[in-house]
Amino acid sequence: MTDLTKQDGRSLVCHMNIVLEDGSTADSTKASGKPARFNIGDGSLSPAFEDELKDLSEGDKHKFTLAAKDAFGESNPDAIHYMDRSRFPADMKLEDGVIVSFAGPGGSEIPGIVRDTAGDSITVDLNHPLAGRTLTFELEVVSVITD
Repeated sequence: MTDLTKQDGRSLVCHMNIVLEDGSTADSTKASGKPARFNIGDGSLSPAFEDELKDLSEGDKHKFTLAAKDAFGESNPDAIHYMDRSRFPADMKLEDGVIVSFAGPGGSEIPGIVRDTAGDSITVDLNHPLAGRTLTFELEVVSVITD
């Protein structure tokens, strides 16, 4: 088995459940059968998340809870936009909870969640859907990759 130390160039491949404070599962890689890959030291993970990974080896199971700031970040009020209904396709059903997609830089897609509709005003939240939440992560390490 390979030990994972907190060094650049290593990746941890694992199945993951993300559990909300009420105990419900927000996301699971087991459902898709496609484990997640976490690249250590590339800046894509919070320091607190990386710290939870540093001592894991292939076959390990690890459960930990992170505050919102260390998981998907706090909800940013600047990412909430008030838009006119005319900016959406006429046949699009706009109601609370509907996920809409916007064109981002370089052809990327930016998802948003409709939070409110009031007449022709549509409130769209572009924060990550799990931003602002304390989350529990349940990891099962499938492999450790060293580059």
